[in-house]
Amino acid sequence: MTLDDWQRQFEGYLPQHFNDEDGAHDLAHFRRVWSTAQRIMDERATPLTVLAACYFHDIVNLPKNHPERHLASRYAAEKALTILASDFPDFPVSLHPDIAHAIEAHSFSAGIAPQTIEAKIVQDADRLEALGAIGLARVFYVSGQLGRPLFDANDPFAQQREPDDKRWALDHFQTKLLKLPASMQTEKGRELARQNANYLVEFMAKLGAELRGEHHQYDQAVMRQFAL
Repeated sequence: MTLDDWQRQFEGYLPQHFNDEDGAHDLAHFRRVWSTAQRIMDERATPLTVLAACYFHDIVNLPKNHPERHLASRYAAEKALTILASDFPDFPVSLHPDIAHAIEAHSFSAGIAPQTIEAKIVQDADRLEALGAIGLARVFYVSGQLGRPLFDANDPFAQQREPDDKRWALDHFQTKLLKLPASMQTEKGRELARQNANYLVEFMAKLGAELRGEHHQYDQAVMRQFAL
């Protein structure tokens, strides 16, 4: 089968077997990660490995406040191989180990260094979902699920305290999101990550200005402090 054939197979399977009530990790997320992966993929990679890892990387997804959150990608890799073996018997078994590694290594919380080009591509593509306009929407969506306030009204940019994204959604920008460009594994991924991280900085600067009643301005001090 062609790559498009396999994608159609996965797209047909997942709605019947995957609970996508989490809007930040649903089938649309898998589709976007694959789309991004194609943009940063080069001739060194095996496209079918990347495709399968993109579509099954969050087949097990635990909430961010779950005590086993750091193990979710390992669970996802195990389940993905079980699914491929049982429901897609024609899928090349020789690709299973690289798919499992790419799924395990995609997770930020797992802390697993990607060892293959496919794993690097999948990790970068998934992390790009946390930046830009999509990342902005997802961070507040997830924080709303967890019942976290938008920001600390007394110190929104954590200038007089340590950032704490377990208490305030906006702090997640400093604790994780703005650090992602430095963690990217591919050149194209780094370029896209820098651009999209600076979009988040622009949002912070607009928020800072609005909090001072300057609704037509950007807070230039915030821009200088956080721009990459």
